[in-house]
Amino acid sequence: MSLQDKYRSVLNLGEELGIQDGYVEETDGRLKMGGVAANQYHKNLLWDKIKEVGGENPSDLMADIKVAQTDHFAKHTVKSGDTLGKIAKQYYGKAGAYMQIFNANTDILKNPDVIHPDQELTIPFPA
Repeated sequence: MSLQDKYRSVLNLGEELGIQDGYVEETDGRLKMGGVAANQYHKNLLWDKIKEVGGENPSDLMADIKVAQTDHFAKHTVKSGDTLGKIAKQYYGKAGAYMQIFNANTDILKNPDVIHPDQELTIPFPA
């Protein structure tokens, strides 16, 4: 099995996330990959997948993933059924962090209990 086959799920996720300027090369028994993720959340998703496949500190992989947007953690477009708690759970792992998202979006949100589909929310870096 080639290293590209081993890390295929990482490469597929990179494509799914729209990693820009991506590259992959296999030399000297190591896979070198990199590119530019849209935001830190996408970069974290890639690293989580890398660790899932290769362990906490894979010796057969060198990854250089940069981030395009450094002023926020992510952007989220509200879908029907979303709540700030549900969105906070997705990005931070805890629904109780919803006020971080509300406070970062007071320009478009007036009440943390009222959000609407198609609103684009800025997801700030975790506190």
